[in-house]
Formats: sequence, structure tokens, C-alpha cells
Amino acid sequence: MSEVAVQARVEAPPALRFERSNVARLAVAQALAGANSTIVYATGAVIGDMLAPSKALATLPISIFVVGMAACTLPAGAVAQRYGRRATFMIGTGCGVLSGLIGSLAVLYASFGLFCAATFLGGVYAAVVLSFRFAAADCAAPERRPRALSAVMAGGVFAGVIGPQLVTHTMDLWPPHLFAATYLAQGAVAAISLAVLAGVRLPMPIAAGRDRGRPLSVIARQPHFIAAVICGVVSYLLMNFLMTAAPLAMKFCNLSQESANLGLQWHVIAMYGPSFWTGRLITRFGASRVVAAGLLLTAASSAVGLLGIQVGHFWATLILLGVGWNFGFVGASAMVLECHHAEEKARVQSLNDFIVFGTMTFGSFLSGGLLSAYGWDTVLWVSFPPLFLAVAALVLASPRSHRSDAA
Repeated sequence: MSEVAVQARVEAPPALRFERSNVARLAVAQALAGANSTIVYATGAVIGDMLAPSKALATLPISIFVVGMAACTLPAGAVAQRYGRRATFMIGTGCGVLSGLIGSLAVLYASFGLFCAATFLGGVYAAVVLSFRFAAADCAAPERRPRALSAVMAGGVFAGVIGPQLVTHTMDLWPPHLFAATYLAQGAVAAISLAVLAGVRLPMPIAAGRDRGRPLSVIARQPHFIAAVICGVVSYLLMNFLMTAAPLAMKFCNLSQESANLGLQWHVIAMYGPSFWTGRLITRFGASRVVAAGLLLTAASSAVGLLGIQVGHFWATLILLGVGWNFGFVGASAMVLECHHAEEKARVQSLNDFIVFGTMTFGSFLSGGLLSAYGWDTVLWVSFPPLFLAVAALVLASPRSHRSDAA
């Protein structure tokens, strides 16, 4: 190797120099951290049904989980911009450890309020975890960003196994306190994730770049950005909306908790499994087309759910929903990357996530009430109008080139 080549390699930006190591660690942390969300979704409504003063509040802990995601996105972005993404990762994962410990105590003392506090901290953790995808993009050269983003999301495949299996194998370990050991296990897994993230090497924000860039009001008016946000909102909102209700709906249909756990396992695998190919699909066909495919798959999931209430119907709905979320959300995230300059990324990405998770909160609160009052079919029918809105946003934004939005 020539002296010039060696010098170029040594002087490469730190984020690119440690690209493979960073992406690998972020993918492992994604796999471990995904267990947190899976456990909350698998057990939150069931524990809520046991502890809540009213059956209508059964899904409130999951809604509080989403509130935690929304509440932390802008503060997390501010911390990342001032102290770097790694500091945000440490704080968020610490909240994940606390979430598991407090969740276990809530079950032991039959405290609904304490359990809601645990799911709020779990939501904070989940929101920070979702910023891993943007951190991976920061680690890669521009032409490799979609693949780096999807590679980290692919780590969630293992979360689809870890989370449900933790629930299945720990829920009865501490009789008569159902799920008490599950939340202790979740806290332990978060602690392992904390150790993995400690080795991530990301650049500190450049002081001169903190105040540069266009105003958010200018960036947010781009049709491409508006379409990206709407599609991200709809993809995540409907995934959360249907997944929140599905385990409780299965219980109402006299299907077993084990069936619900397995259905969620395949759902989470379907959410993250396509990430092995999503980045390549985005590179080849464009983010907008991948998002459109995701929206169609989400519509298909609701249509299948309307065909019946057997285990197979629920599983098929959850699997199609997972793949639809992956194409819709990863594609929308890639669209966001096309809408900002380097010095604007922390503010723009935080704004995107705040809008996505903030809007998702309403869907999560609505899900439990609709299910209790009107049944599973109504929950499925309500999913169609947002899908039409997202498709319309894509169509209206399509005449603009992706590059011109960031110019």
C-alpha cells in the first residue's frame, strides 16, 4: 500500500473510519433494545387490564409508552447536538434499565400508576433507539447511507425473537406475580445494550455548525419533507394502532397469551427482516416507491384482519403490518435524509421524530377505546383513511426531484 493511501486512510473522518464497527454495534444494540418495545406491546394491555381501575384504560400503559417516545425526541435531539449522539444513547438506555426495574415493582405491588411510569421510561428508551438509524447514516458515506440505515434496522429481527421469548419463558417465573420476572429480564437486557453502546465512536458536533443552516420553517415547507413526515406518521401510527389492540383483541376472542406472543414475534421479525434488502430497494427504485409499497401492504393487513378472528387471521395481519411498516417507515426516513444539509440534520431529524411519535400518541390512546367500545373490525376499518392521506401526499410530492428539495 502506498504512503499516500496510508495517509488518506489515517486521515479519514472518524465516523467513516469506524463505519463497520459503529454500524455493527448499533445493530446489536437495536436487537437488544427491541426487546423493550416488544415486551411492552405484548404485555402492556394485559397488565393494564389486570391493574387499571377501568377496563377502558387497559391500553393506557402502551399509550403512555408512546407519550414517552414523543416527549423525549426534541430534548434528545438537543442533547445530541450539544454533546453528541453517544451521550443521548447512554441516557436513553439508562432509562431502559430503570423501565425494567420499575415495571417489575409495579407488578409486585399491583400499582397501575407505577406501571405507567415504567412504560413512559420505556418509551424514552424506544425513541432514543430509533435514532440509531440516523446515527448509522452519519457513519457512512452518502452512497452507503440507505444501506447503513437499513442494516441497523435489520438488528430488530433478533428483537422479534428475544422479546417474545423473554415473555414466554419468564412470565410465570415469579408466581403469583405474572410478568414480574419479565420486566427484570428486560432491564438486564437493556444493561447489556448499554455496554455495547459504550464502544460506539461517533464524532462530536462541530461548534460552528450548531447555529448554521436554514430555519426549520423553511425546511418543513418542502413538499418532499411534508410527504416524508406524513408517510412516516401514517406508517408508524397504524402499526402502533393495530399492534396495540391485537393482543387484547386476541384475548377477547379467547385465544391464548402464547398465541399472542408468537404472533407478535413474527410481527417484529416482519418489521425488521426486510431491512436486509430495504436499503438496496431504496437505492434501486427510490424511497418514494418503497414507501408506496409499504402503504399498500399495510392496507392489505387490515383487509386480511377483516376476514376473520382465528389465530391465522391475526398472525397474517400482524406479519403484513410488520412488512408494511418496514417499507413505509424506513423509506420515509430515507426521504428525510434527502431534505436537509449536514449541519441541519439533528434539528430536522428530531422534528421528524417528534411529529411522528407525537401524532402516534393519539392513535395509541384511541386504539383501546375503539376496541373496547366497537370491537376489532372497527379498529381495522379506521386504518384506511390515513392510508389514503399518505398516498395523496406521495402523489402531490412526486413531481419534485429528491435532490432539488435539499438545494
